[in-house]
Amino acid sequence: MPTVTMIGGGQLARMTHQAAIALGQCLRVLAVSSSDPAAQVSADVVVGSHDDLSALRSAAQGATALTFDHEGVPLAHLQALEADGVTVRPPSAALHYAQDKLAMRRRLTELGLPVPDFVDLAGDHDAARTRLIDFGERHGWQIVVKAVRGGYDGRGVWLLDDRDEALDVFDQTDGSVGLIAEQKVPMRRELSAMIARSPFGQGAAWPVVETIQRKGQCAVVIAPATGLPTDVAEQAQQMALRLANELGVVGVMAMELFETDQGEIVVNELAMRPHNSGHWTMDGAVTSQFEQHIRAVLDYPLGDTTSRAPVTVMANILGADNAPTMSMDERLHHLMARMPDAKVHLYGKGERPDRKIGHVNIVGTPADSVDDVRERAERAAQWMSRAEWTDGWDPHS
Repeated sequence: MPTVTMIGGGQLARMTHQAAIALGQCLRVLAVSSSDPAAQVSADVVVGSHDDLSALRSAAQGATALTFDHEGVPLAHLQALEADGVTVRPPSAALHYAQDKLAMRRRLTELGLPVPDFVDLAGDHDAARTRLIDFGERHGWQIVVKAVRGGYDGRGVWLLDDRDEALDVFDQTDGSVGLIAEQKVPMRRELSAMIARSPFGQGAAWPVVETIQRKGQCAVVIAPATGLPTDVAEQAQQMALRLANELGVVGVMAMELFETDQGEIVVNELAMRPHNSGHWTMDGAVTSQFEQHIRAVLDYPLGDTTSRAPVTVMANILGADNAPTMSMDERLHHLMARMPDAKVHLYGKGERPDRKIGHVNIVGTPADSVDDVRERAERAAQWMSRAEWTDGWDPHS
């Protein structure tokens, strides 16, 4: 069977490995250490950094395809691997737009896709500061300043509504971090359109989902997004499929979107890998995003993306401010006893505040309301995080 190498040993690689096993494969992972989530479970591990070209070459040796659980690999290293004849999926020419927010904004604008108004804050400090002031005044200082590279889960993102605060953020970076400023979009909610594309050119799209963010990171996903007009959902799917085709993406891609107060959609971010907004597919779709990613990078025919239920809700298990004294094993025991329908996915990670250590999927039935399914998913996730039931339930009373 073919070997797929995934760069990064985090939970996305761990769950991709689970899908690879069912297809008769063992995912090879490049992990920073043997304690990384994917390195704990894979029999084929290369220990090294994604910043080290020699480690990347070692991990790619003999692999049919090389892919990613994050976008942090230097572009020059990917280009060197491609020059060596390594099949990189998605290719460096596509992944560049997931790594560089300014390049992504410019390319989407060229393609006529809707994006927030933005301004480049690179170059001479004083000139860039003047551009920021002009941009901020034009938008009433309802702006977002973002690091062009490296930001995720709220890091490298500053939501601003004050001139002095915005200038302070800009001055503190002092040119050490490339920045852009964007208009803060008046929105109803955030959405995600997840698709997959194979080298053959086959595409597949899951239902568009709603994502609920807390502290800058995804906390809850509702699949499908409730009350989203069919034409808007189809527009989002077609936008994502078209973009993947234009950029030559291979594998799974998430297009994160804003639904504006006027009911329109605007592109926020791109991720060219399995994504938190697709974890619901592990239990709520015919084909999970992780199996689909393996299928795509190996150019297998893509799987069915149909939902298995009217609604599925995913809730992230996030590390509590103070880790409970109750062990994770005991928490899992209690959850299984009280909520046997809860599908728990743990990542083998230590607990620390706000760290993603797992997620819970609740697959609804036709008799369930969306609110009920969401409440159950969040109740289960909080129990696993804090050993506290949101409804005050006491198993020993």
